[in-house]
Amino acid sequence: MSTLLAQVQSDQIAIPELQRPFVWDSIKVRDLMDSLYRGFPVGYLITWQSVGAHLKGGQTAAHQQILIDGQQRITALRAAVAGLPVINKRYQKKRITIAFNPVTEEFATATPVIRKNPQWISDISEVFRSAAAFRFVGNYVSENPDVDQDTAAENIGKLAEIKNAQIGVIALSDDLDVETVSEIFIRINSKGVPLSSADFAMSKIATYGDRGRNLRKLIDYFSHLSVAPHAFSDIAENDTEFAASPYLQQIAWLKDESEDLYDPSYSDLIRVAGLVGFSRGKASSIVSELSGRDPETRKVDEARIPVAYDNLEKALGEITSKYQFENFIMTIKSAGFISPKLINSKNALNFAYALYLRMRQDPSLSEGERKRITRRWFVMSMLTGRHSGSFESVWEQDMRRISQHGAAEYLQQIEETELTDAFWEARLPADLETTSTNSPYFQSFLASQIASGARGFLSKSITVATMQQHSGDIHHIVPKNYLVKSGLTDRTEYNQVANYAITETAINIAIKDAPPEVYLDRVEQQSETGILDLGEINSQSDLARNLEENALPPTLRDVTAENYFDFLAERRRLMSQAIRRFYRGL
Repeated sequence: MSTLLAQVQSDQIAIPELQRPFVWDSIKVRDLMDSLYRGFPVGYLITWQSVGAHLKGGQTAAHQQILIDGQQRITALRAAVAGLPVINKRYQKKRITIAFNPVTEEFATATPVIRKNPQWISDISEVFRSAAAFRFVGNYVSENPDVDQDTAAENIGKLAEIKNAQIGVIALSDDLDVETVSEIFIRINSKGVPLSSADFAMSKIATYGDRGRNLRKLIDYFSHLSVAPHAFSDIAENDTEFAASPYLQQIAWLKDESEDLYDPSYSDLIRVAGLVGFSRGKASSIVSELSGRDPETRKVDEARIPVAYDNLEKALGEITSKYQFENFIMTIKSAGFISPKLINSKNALNFAYALYLRMRQDPSLSEGERKRITRRWFVMSMLTGRHSGSFESVWEQDMRRISQHGAAEYLQQIEETELTDAFWEARLPADLETTSTNSPYFQSFLASQIASGARGFLSKSITVATMQQHSGDIHHIVPKNYLVKSGLTDRTEYNQVANYAITETAINIAIKDAPPEVYLDRVEQQSETGILDLGEINSQSDLARNLEENALPPTLRDVTAENYFDFLAERRRLMSQAIRRFYRGL
């Protein structure tokens, strides 16, 4: 183990995650030390050679190994055995101190009570740093004259021998292709947490000396600050290396950012960076590029490595730009998707952002045209599920064809192929036959209402947009209890999204369990009496407009439990038509 730690310390084995928050708690560190003390197996470490990685001082390592499994164990050993600090969630350097009782052979997290008890060695790293174990034993025995000296000496010696414990290292062959190594990496589990291809890419990025570590941190900190802006001061104060780089100021604007429509994770940022910088959809493809592997010949050319990092840095600069990020958010919001509750596909956002940034590189496109294409592409992706999964081959194919034909022409080809009359008239109504309010089709319908300024169901002035941002109910147009009392007890029938409308809470309460005929009679009477009994609509023409805004048939008052399913079919058709008009107007 001492040799292993020395290799880590000298950068012969790269542990890029040392500067990321340590996710193990002190109990897991304690258990690891206990296992080593008792000779229990602690699992193998797995490394892979990183061709052309830069070491401290500017050298290039021909044989540096990336540790692709075992990062938490190594960090725990550095903390407990070497006494080195870890980075906590506030990006502060903190000690995890493990104590040992030579009498009971117990390990524990050091506490004030333990530190005051002379029977405990309150910090085991002192044993490993001691020049001579027998002197340490002598000092311990003099402070604990009542303990069995032979037992204490034997157990302290056994503790000191942990540094010579054998920890297996599996070194993957350097001639394995990146895709194979990536697959190995993904399949490995570390304490039950599946590793991802994005973790693999982050590990690779960090091997390129100070520049690589800071680029990796740029990705990590951007994703963290987009969710927790208050962490900026912690990063600035505690990560002096990153604070001294130009990258911290590049993302400083996030400390005042409260927008939550698009909070990309580091995995999202890796994916967008791959599309923007390399036109590649797989994280393993990014690793391949950063390793200098020529995609055509499959051979490594170290001259390609610095160029690849230049491309990565340029892409990350565009991705983390305040101007471009905020313009993209405004573009998506202008399509009616004003809340993260309306977007169930982060990948649709990822591809749309990559597309927007790629179009920014095309001087022949005006900003207005870029935004128009971005809006339509995003909604197309939501409706077709084109980028909702991990279909990297589709991502790469789309980006390649966008480069060949231009975004506008290629989008038109997709529309002519997929968004046909059959799509709007048959497939989309069928897709709307769902109970899920997280359905992208229902979400797109709500976005169409927001974009058109539609009012809530039976509201005179309160819009769907206002209720989406503040408060509003999802109301059963044909009330649930009315349908249940009429014999429709299957929740998959009465909870259809075609039976939903966004409604003010007060209106929802006022309708209660009444069928459409009853509650619409109350609304219609308001135009005659002037007394507002249900909502504020007080004219027949305004009621008709409101029904149209909510894609409801003018014959709604005639809907009963008997013709309820006919109503659902008609509502789905009207919702699809509304989405179609919305899409064409983007």
